[in-house]
Amino acid sequence: MKIGAGAVLVLFLCFRTASVVLALDWKTLHTEADERTSLGAFLKSPGRQDSIEQVYVQGLVYLNEHKDKEAGDAFQKMLAFDPGSLEARWGKAEVFRRMHRLDESESLLKQIIGEKKDFAPALVSMAYVQYIRGNFNQSVDYALAVVDLGEEHVDTMNYARAYLLVGGGRGIIAHYGGPVSKLVNGTRVLPNLKKAEQLKPDAPGVLFGLGSFYLLAPSLIGGNLEQAIIYLERAVKSDPPFADAYVRLSQAYKRKGDAGKSEFYLKKAFEIDPENELAVDVKTGTCKFICP
Repeated sequence: MKIGAGAVLVLFLCFRTASVVLALDWKTLHTEADERTSLGAFLKSPGRQDSIEQVYVQGLVYLNEHKDKEAGDAFQKMLAFDPGSLEARWGKAEVFRRMHRLDESESLLKQIIGEKKDFAPALVSMAYVQYIRGNFNQSVDYALAVVDLGEEHVDTMNYARAYLLVGGGRGIIAHYGGPVSKLVNGTRVLPNLKKAEQLKPDAPGVLFGLGSFYLLAPSLIGGNLEQAIIYLERAVKSDPPFADAYVRLSQAYKRKGDAGKSEFYLKKAFEIDPENELAVDVKTGTCKFICP
């Protein structure tokens, strides 16, 4: 069967388009999304949301604004165009993680990492999943894999998140470990958090990480309740829907002896996210993620 020249051109363009979709410059697109202060300006830009790249940026901005359903819709739009899109599948997995659908998130992330072991967003998301599951050593391993890629191969925010996860994971490992673990892991917490701060000093996640350290760490290695409150209040001010930060702030005020503020901030966390793992952990007294 002969194929006309027009059909050949159409096939060529289809394959060419598909190759572009499968090879998104995700590092640049993540950086672009993190530099946007609001989605409004993006949506008002004529023609900006027409390309697959800009649909991806739109989904990322929605994630930054905690609009998980809208983010999921954007990534699903990408998948309708290209079901194999690595970036869109990661976006879907990240939405699953935020919706507390950990099994679905982990399954999808394993597929993605199996296909591309150096895809930093998936490694970071998997580190978060393992952290929530209580697999703190695995969480640190996934985060270290991102650090080992080098800053030139990862967008700045994900690189900072990797350091935060290494620091946070080591902190809990030290908490539950013996004297050697406390020495080896405990002394590595703050240096990793400070590296994240150097990369993104005003990012809510960085403020949360440092605030959590100052809240939970013994005074001997830098724990400081007043510093904890300062950092955590900055975190919720810069990112009002950040449920985790309200939980740690609740713990800080409980430790300070202000039961009213403690109850207020924990209630706020549940209003934002009724299934928030950290809030449930504190409310039930399980304290898997450490209670000061």
